[in-house]
Amino acid sequence: QVQLVESGGGLVQPGGSLRLSCAASGSIVNFSAMGWYRQAPGKEREWVAIITSIGSTNYADSVKGRFTISRDNAKKTIYLQMTSLKPEDTAVYYCKAEQLGPAYWGQGTQVTVSS
Repeated sequence: QVQLVESGGGLVQPGGSLRLSCAASGSIVNFSAMGWYRQAPGKEREWVAIITSIGSTNYADSVKGRFTISRDNAKKTIYLQMTSLKPEDTAVYYCKAEQLGPAYWGQGTQVTVSS
């Protein structure tokens, strides 16, 4: 059983930046992919970004060019660098680890973009 713990959320003004981290309790090298999702109030959870075990990345159109996902296998951590933040980026951000079998989810970290 691997635990995922997100951190780095907070309140930021429009146009600002934040870096989210997702630390795993165990090795992440065997996960086929890890990703970030978000859920805004009253909305369904949506996919934001993904990074595979070989480092390939992909992004939702809404964040492409503004967000960057990365991973550090030695630190057992993935990151989401968010820039040019908009009020519509406000949500709880979740980390997900995928493998053959059930996926693992973190507990989420709140990101609020407001002036």
